[in-house]
Parts: sequence; C-alpha cells; structure tokens
Amino acid sequence: MAREQIRSGAWCGPTSSLAPGFVQANLVVLPSALADAFERFCRANAPALPLIERTAVGDPVPRRTTPTADLRVDLPLYCVYEDGRLVSEPLDLIGRWDDDSVGFLIGCSFTFDSLLTAAGVRLRHRERGGNIPMYVTRRIARPVGLFGGPIVVSMRPVPAADIDRVIHLTAPLRLAHGAPLHVGDPRALGVEDLTRPDYGDPVPVGPGEIPVFWGCGVTAQAVAVAARVPRMITHAPGHMFITDWTLADLARA
Repeated sequence: MAREQIRSGAWCGPTSSLAPGFVQANLVVLPSALADAFERFCRANAPALPLIERTAVGDPVPRRTTPTADLRVDLPLYCVYEDGRLVSEPLDLIGRWDDDSVGFLIGCSFTFDSLLTAAGVRLRHRERGGNIPMYVTRRIARPVGLFGGPIVVSMRPVPAADIDRVIHLTAPLRLAHGAPLHVGDPRALGVEDLTRPDYGDPVPVGPGEIPVFWGCGVTAQAVAVAARVPRMITHAPGHMFITDWTLADLARA
C-alpha cells in the first residue's frame, strides 16, 4: 500500500496520485504548550485548516484515523521550522518527535482529486506528474494567540463549463477544504503571477479554463514564518500523510 512505499523510501515525491479514494492530510507537530492555541486557530480558520485529528502528547500514532501508522516515518518529506525559518527538510522525524510533541492532521484537497478525475475533470498537476501550485494570499487568517498570518490556497485550472459541477462535488467535503475559496481573477487574492507559485509547481491555465482556488493546509507553514513560531514541524508541501479513511468516512466525520 501507499504508506509502505513511503515508509520504505520507494516513494519520495508528491502524493496526489497515490491511494485514490483515501483521505490525505497535512501534518503539523508542535510542543504541547502551543497545542491548545493551535487547535483553536484551526477551528477559527476551518476552510484553510480543517482539523481531522489531534494526537495525544508524545504519541506519533493517529489513533482515530490510522492506528497502524507512525507519523514520524509515514510521510515522504518533512519541514522543520525554528523561529519562523525553515531549517531542515528531513526524510523522517526519528529523534525529532519527542515526549512533548503533539501532532495535528489537517485535511487536504488531494483527497478529492480522484473524485474530480472520475467525473472527467482534468487535473493539470496530475497530468504533468508534478506538485500542485500553491500561493500565499493577502487574505489574513483569524489570529489566535501566537498564531496568525496569511492564508495559502491551491489552484486547479477548471474549464468554465465544469465549475458548477466541481463546486457541487467538493462542497460537501468540508474536512478536505470543501468548496473553493475563490473562482476567477487571482489578483482578488493578491496573487499577481500564476506562473510563480510560492510552493509547488506552476501549471498552465488553458483557453476556456478558469483558475479555481481552494484553502490549503500549507497555511500552517506560512503562519510559522509570519508569526515566527519557535518550533513547528510540518509535511513538505504536497507530500501528505495518507490515512486509512475513505471518502465515505470523511463524509460521516
């Protein structure tokens, strides 16, 4: 299965094309002293940071969604931030996850990519075998304690004729960001150049297509930088945790 490929090192890249039909999640790891405030921050900004699970202090196992997993080794790539600076990108968290660490799983829009593909909607990042483009916007998250900063969005070009269908398919999946945050002109979000994403790889917007933007869990990384969070560990953008939950489980949660 996909997590075994990741844990063995056989898969090191973005996970959009892996495990279709299963819920993918962003990861944030914080010291326990910051955990309650971060949970409140997620709940105050649910379209960007839909919280699926919080682990017990010191426990790297997400027992609600994936009790056989280990968050220290089951993602392809991690990011370590200290005082708002990205200081390393390790392949695992052995030796970095300590007895005071708390993990958060935050929904990811990769979860519904297979649903869109099955409905006949082209997804350019999948076709090109790369990562999805992500952009830091000028929209500001609702602050809670230390946590505050800009909202990040992911973008998929969608044919104009398919937009209503795409909204209908994604809106019910609120724990995977749900409906788009914005459709159309990226300048309304403060994004001036779609060819230069802040994270991920650029994809072209073809004739008859409109850029569609969803909330993105990489908001946590942008907040780590903007708020100079003393220590935060995350997934590398696009390199997600794959849970045991299916889309049906997500819909019932």
